Amino acid sequence: MLCTRLTNARVITMDPARPTAREIGIWRGRIVGLDEEVAALPARQVVDLDGATVLPGFIDSHVHLAWTGLKARTPDIAPSTCVDDILGIVAQAVADAPAGSWVDLGGYDQRTLDRPLGAAELDTVSHGRKVYLGHISGHACLVNTAILDLLPQSVPHTNGFLAEEAMGAALRLRPPHSLTELVDAIETAGWTCRSEGVTACAEAGIGSELFAHSPVEAAAYQLAHEAGRLPIRLQLMVAADALKPVDAAREDMTSRAFGLGLRTGFGDGHLSLGALKVFTDGGMMARTAALTEPYLGTQSAGQLQMPAEQLEDTIVQGHLAGWQLAVHAIGDRAVDVALGALEKAQRLHHRPEARHRVEHAGLVRPDQLARFAAVGATAVVQPSFLRYFGDDYAAIMGSERAPWLYRGRGFLDNGVRLVGSSDRPVADGAPLRAIQFMVERASESGRPIGADEGIGVEEALRAYTSDGAYACHWEDSAGSITAGKRADFVVLEDDPRRVPISKIGDIAVIGTWLEGNRSSKGPTA
Repeated sequence: MLCTRLTNARVITMDPARPTAREIGIWRGRIVGLDEEVAALPARQVVDLDGATVLPGFIDSHVHLAWTGLKARTPDIAPSTCVDDILGIVAQAVADAPAGSWVDLGGYDQRTLDRPLGAAELDTVSHGRKVYLGHISGHACLVNTAILDLLPQSVPHTNGFLAEEAMGAALRLRPPHSLTELVDAIETAGWTCRSEGVTACAEAGIGSELFAHSPVEAAAYQLAHEAGRLPIRLQLMVAADALKPVDAAREDMTSRAFGLGLRTGFGDGHLSLGALKVFTDGGMMARTAALTEPYLGTQSAGQLQMPAEQLEDTIVQGHLAGWQLAVHAIGDRAVDVALGALEKAQRLHHRPEARHRVEHAGLVRPDQLARFAAVGATAVVQPSFLRYFGDDYAAIMGSERAPWLYRGRGFLDNGVRLVGSSDRPVADGAPLRAIQFMVERASESGRPIGADEGIGVEEALRAYTSDGAYACHWEDSAGSITAGKRADFVVLEDDPRRVPISKIGDIAVIGTWLEGNRSSKGPTA
């Protein structure tokens, strides 16, 4: 007997062997079969979907759940652009905080302010508290003098503005979040994802010296899982700087390891270890993404996180030790470093199924596309960045480089697997909106950005389903509605292939099913 049979549905399976169906049979969290394979089988419950569209559950291959959940509970100065208004928000947050405490606020963006804001002006409303304004990109911050005074004089800043490693130095002064805080944050963010049709995510880096929320951050995800408070399937990337030198047998090719030597593939089901995350550069909003030519109108071409030779060694050693690699590379100079290191790694020890990934791939020159394909790297892009930050990005890249931003068609036409993600909470995380933006290639103002890089709706759906599963080594259990796979899927009010492209992002999510269990509400559902 089936546990559940779904009937009267428009099923888009994302399985080329059987593209569509009307019925799905589920038993113990797995898909038993489709249509005639299950139509005659008895079921404990039969759910009539009244013509709704069913897709495999969306996979967001690059998110930050703890950060997302913490940010939702943190005072936010966005979208304020008036410094006086921002100071008022800070003053209220300070008034609500205990004397001498650390005060976090989010949403800082130096690009949109009506006038410069610096540490000295923050001091006027700080009243002895340590005030930290997190940048929306996650790659910078603005702090007051109470924090600056605790930093070594060698830490560079401009009137309290700290970027990359300097930001990391400030964060290391912050008291760590408790496991209870982190579990609450992870659960909150997980339910937000699930309400938008997401059934699985890749958490994009735990244990980083730059971005960690606690020295025992991984324990929060394990605790959430054990407590039944992890509403989606989750894969944890491990930041490369969390690895420590080890003395291993020479034939093991392992010079650095995490904990007991665990690596990509450990775990199963709801919680597992994914790729090794390597940061090569910063971000475009903070103007720290590493470019081969300067940002338009400036002398700055961004920065690498460390010397190229050191980055190459980290990538090569991770490859030799058996990790899948997720290399953060936004600027084209960083992409050169990433591809060069992956090429060297594969020459030293060929691993055709390594499935290495380049995270973001924000600016990719035409000459880099063939190298992507040759080394077998997957491009994990964020379509929403074009929508929400596209006007700024196009302006700082100029007319020649703007079409190279967050490519779509260029990757596919060169045989590069294209995977969609949100980088939540940096940008909106709803997959349907991102799918629309992959096709439209337009900013919020309506400005086309590399229109030739637009892809078809079905190609965009693959980026969030079957190709997302492949990038996370989940293709045997997720990514398509196929017999034997987990019953993870999203039920939509309409078919993304049949509505006007501009309306895809407005399609309502009726429900999200994980292992045959439906929920669309939240922790109490």
